[in-house]
Amino acid sequence: MPETLAEAVARRRTFAIISHPDAGKTTLTEKLLLFGGAIQLAGEVKAKKDRIQTRSDWMKIERERGISVVTSVMTFEYDNTVFNLLDTPGHEDFADDTYRTLTAVDAAIMVIDAAKGIEPRTLKLFEVCRLRDIPIITFVNKMDREARDTFEILEEVQEKLALDTVPMTWPIGQGKSFAGTYHLKESAVRYGDSEVGLTKVNGPEVVSEKLPEHERQEWAEMAELAIDGYPVFDRQAFLEGHMTPVYFGSALRNNGVRDLIHALSDFAPAPRAQVADVRTVEATDPKMSAFVFKIQANMDPNHRDRIAFVRVCSGTLTRGMKARLARTGKQMGLTAPQFFFASQRQLADTAYAGDVVGIPNHGALRIGDTLTDGEALVFQGVPNFAPEILRRVRLEDAMKAKKLKEALQQMAEEGVVQLFTPEDGSPAIVGVVGALQLDVLKERLKAEYGLPVSFEMARFSVCRWISAEKNADLEKFISGHRGDIARDLDGDPVFLAQDGFSLNYESERAPEIRMIAIKEYHQAKAA
Repeated sequence: MPETLAEAVARRRTFAIISHPDAGKTTLTEKLLLFGGAIQLAGEVKAKKDRIQTRSDWMKIERERGISVVTSVMTFEYDNTVFNLLDTPGHEDFADDTYRTLTAVDAAIMVIDAAKGIEPRTLKLFEVCRLRDIPIITFVNKMDREARDTFEILEEVQEKLALDTVPMTWPIGQGKSFAGTYHLKESAVRYGDSEVGLTKVNGPEVVSEKLPEHERQEWAEMAELAIDGYPVFDRQAFLEGHMTPVYFGSALRNNGVRDLIHALSDFAPAPRAQVADVRTVEATDPKMSAFVFKIQANMDPNHRDRIAFVRVCSGTLTRGMKARLARTGKQMGLTAPQFFFASQRQLADTAYAGDVVGIPNHGALRIGDTLTDGEALVFQGVPNFAPEILRRVRLEDAMKAKKLKEALQQMAEEGVVQLFTPEDGSPAIVGVVGALQLDVLKERLKAEYGLPVSFEMARFSVCRWISAEKNADLEKFISGHRGDIARDLDGDPVFLAQDGFSLNYESERAPEIRMIAIKEYHQAKAA
């Protein structure tokens, strides 16, 4: 019997993995995908041969540096649950991409290095999850290496993140003696992810026999303390973002990952309602609605393609259907929606709320766009952050200026950089959150467009979007600061300042002008 819309939605889980760089996030992603049967061989992060290179890191610069710099989207099925995994960039220079991705998920796995605990990047990402009420499952990774005291790690999560922690599993040893995980509530063990089921045991003492003799008694006592010393897991508190279940393991050694995927299936929410300008859209609403949270160009260099990643919010997105693009009010055909498995893809005949699909298009779609099957609504909250680095792009061959202009426009629409066109006619300025984004821009302009470029300092270092209650006030400010005004991709005015002092000075002199550092994409005007 075909499943109903409600049944299809109920078995979907859409989640992101967040962590500090080097906490083992990419390895964990690989192992989760192995469970979905989608890959037969997990690529080691440091693999030398391309054929076993990490599947979620497909861009050349990622392969060279061993880091994730774009969000990979992967859909896979395990045990009758459909998982949409969004693998976010760990590097802080790509914070804007990560923030946008977190608008498209319903839960997150926070990966912590057992030797390092909560690191600054983890803390920052957690704060974004908290702002969006995203429930978090914690995975303490690398237990097969020297690790900090387990209670100390739990205490740090509790103190730094203000979260109630509930250890669901307990590591059997650490470092060389790490042997698996003990399930505290079930009094059961799993010695490795190859074991599908748990093995019931008669208390921690039995398990301790897997450890060297001098570690056994202390370990059993610690496990008993963990059973008695923490609150019982409360799913409602977890869904509200007050409590995190904690799992231990080693993704590299195939230990603890199966526990994690079961936790997602059992505890993580099914696709949640999404807030639009006119109403809240429930996932089980029969009308199709979706929003674009990411654009990726040239995933397949042979086809110069351009994919808009959309999160389906309600109803059913079907291949061949017509959808209304809210920004323009025009209809567009969804002729070839695709499910992704890193850089591999397949046509998506049907996608439900929670699913993430790629829509091939030639510049019609932008980040933050809303698609519906006719209803006039706009989803809110996909942010655009004021860049922290501003540069002019210098072209080696001045004859290719027109080509550069087109390439920068495309890169800006994709979210690689922000593009600002000065009102006084001077050359365009690109803005990025971190310096590594400039490396990506340089690499891609050369590889994809045949444009070798370098960057020059601009006389500006800070920018803010400007607006005012009265249009006359805004026009007066713009005409009085013509050399410091630019327009962004949407044509909205931006004030460029030499430094923070100049910004504050001008802000105090013109209190009627609002200067904002975060612009919501839904404020963008129709192109």
